This record gives sequence, structure tokens and C-alpha cells, in this order.
Amino acid sequence: MSRLPVMSQKRVLVSSSSSSENMQDFAPLQKRIRHDAEPAKPQAAATVIMGARPTASSKPAVSKPIARSRAATVASGPSRGVVKPPVKAAAAKVASTAKAPTGAKVGAGSRRPPWDLKGKVCDMEEKVQNYQTKYKSVNQENEVLKESMAQNQLRTSEMKKELERLRNTNSEYENQLEILSGVEEELARVSADKDRLEQQLNDLKARYKSLETLNCNNETELQTMKVTISAQESTVAQLRQALGESREEVHSLKETVSQQKDELYAGEMERRKLHNTIQELKGNIRVFCRVRPLRDGGLSKHISLAADDKTSICLAKTEESHTGKGTDTQRNYTFSFDRVFGPQASQQEVFEEISLLVQSALDGYNVCCFAYGPTGSGKTYTMEGEEYDETRGVIPRAVQQIFKASDKLACQGWEFTFTASFVEIYNDTLRDLLYKGKADKRPEHEIRKSNNNELTVTNLTYQKVSCEDQVLGLIALANNNRATAQTSQNDRSSRSHSVFRLDIDGVNVGRDAKCKSSLCLVDLAGSERLLKSQSQGERFKEMTAINGSLSNLGIVIAALANKESFVPYRNSKLTYLLQNCLGGNSKTLMFVNIAPESDSFGETLNSLRFASKVNDCVIGTASANRK
Repeated sequence: MSRLPVMSQKRVLVSSSSSSENMQDFAPLQKRIRHDAEPAKPQAAATVIMGARPTASSKPAVSKPIARSRAATVASGPSRGVVKPPVKAAAAKVASTAKAPTGAKVGAGSRRPPWDLKGKVCDMEEKVQNYQTKYKSVNQENEVLKESMAQNQLRTSEMKKELERLRNTNSEYENQLEILSGVEEELARVSADKDRLEQQLNDLKARYKSLETLNCNNETELQTMKVTISAQESTVAQLRQALGESREEVHSLKETVSQQKDELYAGEMERRKLHNTIQELKGNIRVFCRVRPLRDGGLSKHISLAADDKTSICLAKTEESHTGKGTDTQRNYTFSFDRVFGPQASQQEVFEEISLLVQSALDGYNVCCFAYGPTGSGKTYTMEGEEYDETRGVIPRAVQQIFKASDKLACQGWEFTFTASFVEIYNDTLRDLLYKGKADKRPEHEIRKSNNNELTVTNLTYQKVSCEDQVLGLIALANNNRATAQTSQNDRSSRSHSVFRLDIDGVNVGRDAKCKSSLCLVDLAGSERLLKSQSQGERFKEMTAINGSLSNLGIVIAALANKESFVPYRNSKLTYLLQNCLGGNSKTLMFVNIAPESDSFGETLNSLRFASKVNDCVIGTASANRK
């Protein structure tokens, strides 16, 4: 007696309480139906006529197919049916849908930080979408099971009909057996048919029991799915409620952030106002003095600095008696500036004093810083320094501070655009230090003043920069192009004035605010005397141009100090180019560098006297260039 295959596995829907939300799906086995041809009916018994036995008439065997079913059919039945395609594809599709959720949460093993509210909201939305997908999958599976159960019931009804038909056939066979009891062969055939029909009947009974078991399992699974769906609906409702609360919290946090941004912007404006007030109290034009250390590392005898006073410097000189009768006398020259740096002062210490002034450039004020002094006093070292971080000068440190401060202001909505240029004044002629073409094809440059009193240089290279490294590259290019030469006082003396300019354009779209300013960092050529430098030929011509421009600079400073109505800016290219920094809307800082050697006493005294004039100069109050 053959046994029908029974569904050995069933789909189990697991609640998605874990973070992985995996589901184990067990698709029902494919039900196969084996159909056998119905055996031929026994031939009718032969009728004896006149003592002779006529040939028995026979009818062809009729096969009647059994109705299709999703359950398996024993192959030994008398009839053969048509196999119906299983529902494996639909079940597999549902299983794959349940196993692979639509959105896999990245980094399920780690928790999101508390501030990542947007990420949490996205995770909740993904969970809700997964539960909706699972809900649809369960409904599809339920429909498949209902369809299977209906087909099983139809198959059972057909089997009952088939069983009744077989019983009727069996009855007919029994009647024929009584009629043809005398025919042993016919009787044996009928007996064989009877045994076969009984076997088929037993198979049908076993199949019926199998279908009943399958139907029971389907109903159990259906109930389980209903419970799971109910639990999922409850979870979805809770998630929706949590999502609504999260949205309200996000909205509240957005309002808080907006309020804090307003407060931060107001604080930044107040900082700029107070910062400018402090700078104005210190003076819009300030003078710093820096003493270069001796080359052999010793101490200078004619220069003295007070240990408790960082604003004064004293020069002492022994003078002989003119009559020859009196003793030699010592004469002291004392000067006071905003700050005096001794030979041991580091580059970082020097820059810290002007860092607040550099910040003003980013706040919208024009700022100018230039170094003045005799040849070999350390002006280029102060402004540019060396390539190591500890020895970097004012220009690279100022550029670094500008870009760091602009990055911090970016979070407040400010966007800055920087444009760099580098020009030198050699023999009272302008030269572009960023020019990369052939030397014999250099264009001519002129200083022009626009209607809003802004100075521009024609045919000058203006380079857009966005980081500190780009500016350092331009500085290196300018140093290679700058005019230098060897003199009796310095192996590599700067024979020109170099002016580095960084134009700053800032805009805050959200606040509808704009600012525009420029940062000028100037390294002046060293002043020198003919008797000491012993310049000849081209060097003499360069020395004459340098001393002439510095003399005109002194004249302009004197005119500003005396508050004269006319200031001769146009007397030289240097004063004309720096007129907005000296007497315009600007904050100005001057470094006076001096050499500590005793034979440089005259140049040192003249430089300190010139710096004192600048320190006594008072220019107008600077205002920010804002719109």
C-alpha cells in the first residue's frame, strides 16, 4: 500500500523584534499527481446459442481522468489525470520577499550617536517600510493557502465521486460474475479487477487522509499568520507614534538651532565691534621695533633694553670733547614705541602682537604691515622668514591665520573669496613678481585710482587662491623673481620694495551681509649710505632709487603728522601705492628693524628717528567696508 507524501515543512513568520529582522520561510512541498489509465472493463459474457459458444464481444477500455489536485496521487489508480503546475514559484517569491527586506540598515551592529536624529528617523522609516512589506507577503501567502485548500476540497469531492463510480462498477462486476460464474477465465479477470479496484480504493482513502492532514496544517499555519500580522500591526502603530514624536522633537531642535545661529551671528558682530574698538584704542597706526641679534651671538654694547619695559629702547654713544680739554661724554638716545622686541624674540612672539590686527582684515578693515630699516637689519626675515615652522615670518603666518579664521566663519554662513598679487618697486618702476613669461616681454604697469578711491595696477597678475599652500607657492615664485644683489653690507640684499596683497571678499547670503578688505604686507628695501655701502654702477643707481623712495616716504609721514592739507603721495611709486594704507581707511603697522653692530649706529639712529615720526602720526578712524 503506497503512502502519499505529506507536507513536511511549513512557513513560519518570525516577529521582527531583532535588529537584523531576518525571517525563516519554509515553502510547502510541491504536490505531485500521478495518474494511471483506468483498466478496461471486463468483456461481456458470451451467449451460448444452439450448443455452440460464440465469440465474446468486447468493448474498448475507457479511461476517465481524475480531477487535478495539488496533493500527490498514487500511481496505481485506474485512471490518469493531468498534472497541474505547482505554486512553487509564487511561494518562492513570497519567501524571497520575506527574507530580503527592502532597506538594509547600514551598521546595524552599532548605535547611532544621540545627535544623529535624522539618521534615527531614517532607521524608523526603514523599519516601517519593512513591516509593510512583510504584511503584504503574509497576505499573499494566505491567498495561496486559501486557493490550495479550495483545490484540495474540490479534489476530495471528485475522489468521492470516483469512489462511488468505482463502487457502482464493482456492483456491475459482481452481477456479471454471477451471470458468468461458469466461465473461469472471466471470473479470474473479474477477480483481478476487483482486487485492483480495492487497492485503488485503499489508495484513495489514504490520499483523502493525507489531504485532511494537509488541510489541518494549512489552517494552523493560517492562524499563526493571523497572530503574527496582528502583532506586526501593533508594532507598526507604535512605530508610527514614535515617528510622530521624533518629528516633533526634530522640529523643536531645528528651531533651537536657528535661534542659536541668530545668537552666534549677533555675538560675532559684537566681537567685531569690540575688537575694532580695542584696535582703535591701540592706535590705527602703530610702530614696533625689532633688534636683530649679533652674528657671533654676543651682546650689543650701545643698545640697551629695559627688562621691565617692552616699549622703549636706548642708544648710547661716547662723544669726544671738541676742545680737547674736557673728558669724553656719553650721550643717550631714548625712543618709545608700541612694542620693542629684543634679539631673543621668536617669530611666533612677534606675530602674536599683530595677529589681532590680521583678524581685522577678515572683519572688513584694510590692514597694512611693512618692515623698514637699513640693509642687513632683518626685514625680510621678519616678513617672510624661513621654510621651517618655527622660523616662518609674518606673511605666511598671517595667511595661515586668515584661512583658519575663514573656515571657522563658514559654519555661520560666511563665504570668502581670496585674490593674491605680488608686486615690487625696482628703480621706481613696477614689476609683477608673479609673471611667468619671458623677461624681455614684461608688460608695463601703472597705478590707477578708481572712483571709489581703490588703487589697482594695470597688467598685474591677480591669482585666485583657496588654501594656504597656494599662497606659499606664490611667495616662493615671487622670491625667485625679486631683484637682489650682493653688497658690502649684505650678501643678498633686497634691491626693491615688495608688496604682497591679499584681497578678501566675504558674503553671508543668509544674513544679506557683505564685506570687502585687503591685507598688504610690505618688505621695504634697506636704506644705506654711500660711504658705507661703496655702491658703484648699477648698485649705485639702485641705492639712489631706494633712498629716494624712502625719503619720500618720510616726507609723506611728516605731512600726515603735521596734518597738512596736501600730502605728496605721487612723489614716488612707493608712497602712491601705499597711500590708502598710510593716510586712508586702513589700520597700519610698521616694523623698524635695526642692526646691533656698533658700526651701524648712524643707520640705526636715523631709522629710529624716522620710526618715531611715524609713531607720532595720527590718521583717521578706520571703518569696515561692509554692505
